Amino acid sequence: MAPQFVQPYVKSNKNDMRDAEAIAAAVTRPSMRFVPVKDIAQQDIQALHRVRERLVTARTALVHEMRGLVAEYGIVLPQGVAKFRQALVGALEAEQTKLTSLGQELFHKLFAECGRLEEEVAYYQEKLEALAHTHPVCQRLQTLPGIGPLTSTALMAAVSETHVFKNGRQFAAWVGLVPKQSSTGGQTRLWGISKRGDSYIRTLRIHGARATLRWARTKAERRSQWIRGLLERRGWNRTAVAVANKNARIVWAFLSRGGVYGEKASENREPIRAMG
Repeated sequence: MAPQFVQPYVKSNKNDMRDAEAIAAAVTRPSMRFVPVKDIAQQDIQALHRVRERLVTARTALVHEMRGLVAEYGIVLPQGVAKFRQALVGALEAEQTKLTSLGQELFHKLFAECGRLEEEVAYYQEKLEALAHTHPVCQRLQTLPGIGPLTSTALMAAVSETHVFKNGRQFAAWVGLVPKQSSTGGQTRLWGISKRGDSYIRTLRIHGARATLRWARTKAERRSQWIRGLLERRGWNRTAVAVANKNARIVWAFLSRGGVYGEKASENREPIRAMG
């Protein structure tokens, strides 16, 4: 069970005895929702994602540090990892008069450290892409616009049993892509998205939706027309969330019923599990 579902049953100050009593009381509730247990293969894939995410964060922090340090010497470099990497070496050679030998040695060492981080990121990226290209579930998920190797493998690792969600809306709510509700006295109040669930999965879904928005302006099919209409009425960010929500519902259908994007569902199709 999720800890926030057990907390209301804790009677007083926290200790092991009261925690055990609260768990025993919460588990008897007929409407209680439980966390499905992941198998070893899912844990392996999730570990790859966690390590890659840590390395990407470290690389971004290092690039920001290097940009800030060279700015102190009057050397302004562009934003973005790729542009920064291309401009740094040329800037260090062109601005040698602004740097001492110690400063040049320092920045070359930092640049080499950034290169090692990129090699590590590329290694885990290749591992995840290889899994995405060979696993049948990932192949089906990647037929949906906005889902690539990273998102498909992350979804496969996070969702162990699709039957815990009754429909696609529950899956979208689990990811945190539905409005947060604060209703009372018969008044319904909806706010921004709830941001519940796995923040990493939600981030990938939003990024994938934003990539879809860029291409929707050049296409004429029904989905792109719907996206363009939302862009005109609601703006970029809200449309990205709406597309991510819609994609989450389609993902649930893929994981629970099979099939690929654009294919009509068959009544005789057998349900599948996320790792099946």
